[in-house]
Amino acid sequence: MPFRDRHIRRFKTLASIRTPQLIRVIGWMLIVAATVAITFLTLAPWVQTTAGAGSVTALNPYDRQQEINALVPGRIEEWYVQDGSEVRKNDPIVKIVDNDPLLIERLEAERSQVIAKLEAAQSAVKTATVDLFRMEDLFEKGLAARRDYEQAEIRVEELRSRVAEAAAEINRIDVNITRQSAQIVRAPRDGVILRVDAGDAATFVAAGQRIATFVPDNVERAVEIFIDGRDVALIERGAQVRLQFEGWPAVQFSGWPSVAVGTFGGVVAAVDPSADAAGRFRVLVVEDKSDPNPWPDASFIRFGAKARGWVLLETVSVGYELWRQLNNFPPEFVQRPALSASTSSGGGE
Repeated sequence: MPFRDRHIRRFKTLASIRTPQLIRVIGWMLIVAATVAITFLTLAPWVQTTAGAGSVTALNPYDRQQEINALVPGRIEEWYVQDGSEVRKNDPIVKIVDNDPLLIERLEAERSQVIAKLEAAQSAVKTATVDLFRMEDLFEKGLAARRDYEQAEIRVEELRSRVAEAAAEINRIDVNITRQSAQIVRAPRDGVILRVDAGDAATFVAAGQRIATFVPDNVERAVEIFIDGRDVALIERGAQVRLQFEGWPAVQFSGWPSVAVGTFGGVVAAVDPSADAAGRFRVLVVEDKSDPNPWPDASFIRFGAKARGWVLLETVSVGYELWRQLNNFPPEFVQRPALSASTSSGGGE
């Protein structure tokens, strides 16, 4: 009989104590759970992501919200639109008139007078040119003084300068007439009048003043999200992104994007080289055409709607990702292979 058993038999109470079955079961359960947890943390894959919030915008600046400005100073006579009106290209928006209702007629009359002045100057140039040729002939024959010949030349040049001044005056009047004729402001393209910013028919507006805000139709949407500077160095153009739009039901698993529900695919189109005032970097994301779930229609996801994006980075183990998050380290960084000296210099032999 072993020494331990002989020793325990001397203490009958101790020998009668046995470990309860429940404690044994709990112990085995803890051992199995720890083994499973260690295996899971070591072997389970986790897709690293960097997240940021933002809003829906347009990739092309020409497609973004625009201001419509008054072309000429004057008084608003009539509005052709109101907030929310749909317009087509060249549809009238507002009519602006000058405080002088006869301004166009006055400019036309002034133009006619300047044209008559121009014609008279041109006729005088022709006559003076003929006199100059005659004076030149007399001077060469010794029948006219040099002073008279030079005076004739000066006269021709003076008349030509008057012709140039009259032509410039006509151009100036034509510009004024054109500006005053463009008193009806028209839509630059198909879109919607977001809001009317000027007043009623008694409001005076200056040239260049904003009178309405316009949003174009049929534009390519994009999402701008703002990423922390710790992770922005790892984001490249073409990186995959998962997007969640405001008001759209979604269940997002950051580390397992394949099982997420209600999110949509995107691709990084651009990353700003400098940060904003808050130290964040803007990332522009466009729709991923290869994703089986296209973005919702523009009637559901409008410009300015809030969105949140997860840029997909490297795939690591769950344990490593947990350790990284606890230590606030950046995501896994994969060093890109450096170009050889021969490649960077334009090729070898």
